[in-house]
Amino acid sequence: MQAVVRAIATGHPGRFVKSEVVDANGLSVTEAAHVLEVTWPVLSTLLNGRSDLAPQMAVRIEKAFSVPIEDLMEMQTSFDIAEVRKRADETKVAPFAPKTASAQTEGTR
Repeated sequence: MQAVVRAIATGHPGRFVKSEVVDANGLSVTEAAHVLEVTWPVLSTLLNGRSDLAPQMAVRIEKAFSVPIEDLMEMQTSFDIAEVRKRADETKVAPFAPKTASAQTEGTR
């Protein structure tokens, strides 16, 4: 499963959970929600990429289906990074320019 986790790492983790956990175990979303002890809408929202994978949900998936929480949360982090990189140009921050050594010395006198 590790190779699958890495292959899907930049996609939304809900897609992985749907294909590699829910579908792979022949479960409906309702059945999987029951196993995870969450409501159908909560799980459906995750599986359809409309909500982030919360650590609490990741622990539920780990306990029920033996998918390591670290792998699940790594997927969420990779997805978040990919999404923010798509919009990085919208963030206007100037690069930090450290003071020169002489300016730092003069400021401490």
